[in-house]
Amino acid sequence: MSDFLSWSLENIRNGGTSMAWMESRRLEWSPLVASRLKYLLEGRAFILICDEARAWYEHYFFQHINANSTRPLLPFFSLKSLFERKIQNNEDIILLNDMLEIAFPNGFVYFYIGTARDKKSLIARSKNDSLLWLFDEQLQNSFYLDSNDKDLDFKLISLYKLFDKSLDAILFSKVSL
Repeated sequence: MSDFLSWSLENIRNGGTSMAWMESRRLEWSPLVASRLKYLLEGRAFILICDEARAWYEHYFFQHINANSTRPLLPFFSLKSLFERKIQNNEDIILLNDMLEIAFPNGFVYFYIGTARDKKSLIARSKNDSLLWLFDEQLQNSFYLDSNDKDLDFKLISLYKLFDKSLDAILFSKVSL
């Protein structure tokens, strides 16, 4: 059983040209993802939130995340499917978090993909254990992406593939966290 950082490097290198860009970013990626996926093993649900520009990615994510019949269904949910109302203020965020704590007694983790300027990012940033893939702003415990990158969509798809392989590795004890 290898550690997650070594496993990530091996899988990035085996990913060919589509993953080459991630080799230099693995030291950002591996500790962040490993620390958040521990929560999945503890039984926490993941609540995916995407900004409007990444709505297509949310659709892609949910088409693929539980399509693998060789592993159990994983508790990933769309915030849009759980709560359609727009968040207007901090009180709305507090009420949403209260509702989700009742709905998911083992806990939940926000998984946000989008810009830090989007109001939806405030939801994810209301909890310290959120998994953040942020565009155009670097925050502690987040993975930075450039929204002006001409290969951004391609990189998001490759990140999904690495994330999906990471889930398999963790669930089937191929790596230690």
